[in-house]
Amino acid sequence: MLFQATKMSLKIDTSALGHPHKPKYAFNPLSRFKPLSKVVVIVSALSALLSPSAFSAEPDVESTESEIRLVSAGTGVTELVLALDAGNELIAIDSTSYVPEGLAHVAKLGYHRMLSAEGIIALSPTLVVGSDVMGPETTLNVLKQANIQVVQLPATNDEPQLMSNVDTLGQLLNRPDNAVKLKLDLHQQLQSLADKKQQISDAGAQPKILFMLLQEGRGARVGGKGTAADTIIALSGAQNIAEFDGYKSMSQEGILSLQPDIILLSKRSDKPAEQTNAQIAQELIKEMPLLAHTPAGKNGHIQTLAPQALLGGLGISAISAADTLASTLLKQNQ
Repeated sequence: MLFQATKMSLKIDTSALGHPHKPKYAFNPLSRFKPLSKVVVIVSALSALLSPSAFSAEPDVESTESEIRLVSAGTGVTELVLALDAGNELIAIDSTSYVPEGLAHVAKLGYHRMLSAEGIIALSPTLVVGSDVMGPETTLNVLKQANIQVVQLPATNDEPQLMSNVDTLGQLLNRPDNAVKLKLDLHQQLQSLADKKQQISDAGAQPKILFMLLQEGRGARVGGKGTAADTIIALSGAQNIAEFDGYKSMSQEGILSLQPDIILLSKRSDKPAEQTNAQIAQELIKEMPLLAHTPAGKNGHIQTLAPQALLGGLGISAISAADTLASTLLKQNQ
């Protein structure tokens, strides 16, 4: 406003000092001042125009964008944030999420279903984004009352919802162009996966796969229908031979009777697996020696599945895991 006002004053004054086309009855706001007063006004206007503050009146584009201090709760959400190249906005993640070493300074919170409002508020976030199971509800209400934006993304069970979540995050994090690129990349991955699935189907009988979840202090549990592992197996074009719903403990004899062609393993942990695929397979056979007599055990077809692929529904890790499995199945059919 200062810049505009000074320009108006100079224009009016120039016409008042003898412009040849000055209207006869034009109003001159300086006519009430004596000549000396006119000079003082003109000098003051020029000083204001040339001062640094006058040039700062036009808003700076970067300074007008509000700072984003992001808390991401849920491995699927955090993966999308990183894929959108918005990792620099992160100030904290939940215990199920992983970030590269370059973001080791990012604070680690608790489990995304049991977040602490006090711990989050202490970090002064502007935005908290999580899955539809982020909670508890009391924590989310406290965060909202503290004027912190809280966004829960719907569960991703199919491609349209996954793309919608990418769009939402792209808008929230000011990364719309990156969102367009990420959606194209994810679509191409899913299309490639569909092609591999069709090749496996054309090859004949579906390979029989058994998924086992290993946890310290608990026996191995097998993943049945409706589990994240079941989704990954279906995406790959294989068959989950566990016919029950959810997770269930099974004996060695029960697993042996199913005769799986491939055994998928995952160890539930807050840290990325440090053991190799072969080491985990050896441990399993040592603990459950009867599995060595299954087709999977005889042919060495025991593979690991990243734990983050089992969280967050259809996401980056789940698509990658299904693609790896599908590629393995195609090699075995050759």
